[in-house]
Amino acid sequence: MHFTKQAIEEMSRVQRITYINAVSGVKAANLIGTISDRGQNNVAIFNSVMHLGSDPALLGFILRPTGEVPRHTYENILKNGSYTINHVHTSFIKNAHYTSVKFNESESEFKLCGLTEEFVPNIKAPFVKESLLKIGMQYLESLTIERNGTLLVIGEIDHLIIPNSAIGEDDDIDLAQIESVGISGLNTYYEIKKLARFPYARRSEMPDIE
Repeated sequence: MHFTKQAIEEMSRVQRITYINAVSGVKAANLIGTISDRGQNNVAIFNSVMHLGSDPALLGFILRPTGEVPRHTYENILKNGSYTINHVHTSFIKNAHYTSVKFNESESEFKLCGLTEEFVPNIKAPFVKESLLKIGMQYLESLTIERNGTLLVIGEIDHLIIPNSAIGEDDDIDLAQIESVGISGLNTYYEIKKLARFPYARRSEMPDIE
C-alpha cells in the first residue's frame, strides 16, 4: 500500500498512531521509574529512549505534549531531578505493558502491575527489581520540538548496572543473552536475537563486499 501525506492525515487517530509508531522499526522497551515529592513511586513504559552521546554519557526520551493528560513521570523528574531507566525482559512483558494505563497520581504502577521497587544508595528514584539492566539518571534539560509540541527529555547517566553475564568480548553488551525486548507500534513486542558482530568499521580494513 502507498499512503500519501493526505492519506496519512485522513487516517483515524488510532490507525495513524499505530502506523507511524511502527514504521521507524523495533525500538527498545524500557520502564522509567520516578518518585514524587510526596514519596509516591511511579513507573511507565517508553519506546523512545535514545543515545545522545558518550562523553558525557547522555540519554534522551520523547514525551508527548504535556498539556494533553497528566504526565506524572515528567512532573516527578522536574521536582526531583532523578529517574531510572530499566530494560524490559521477556519474563515480564505483560506487567510492563500495562504500566501505560492512565492511573491516578496516588496509585502506584509498581503495585498495580506486579512489579517491585528497588532502591540503590544515592539514587532517589526507584529501579525495577525485575530488570537486569538498569540505568540511574540525572535530569539535565528538556527541549521542545516546536512542530508538534513534544519534549526531548535529556539526562546524564549517574549509575549503570549490567549483569556480568551480559558483557561479552570487547565489552560488547549482549542484549539477547538477558532477553531484553523491543516494541513496534503501540503494543507489539519482539524478542532480540543476536545475528552478527563486526569489527569497528575502518576504510583500511574493509573486506570485499559482494
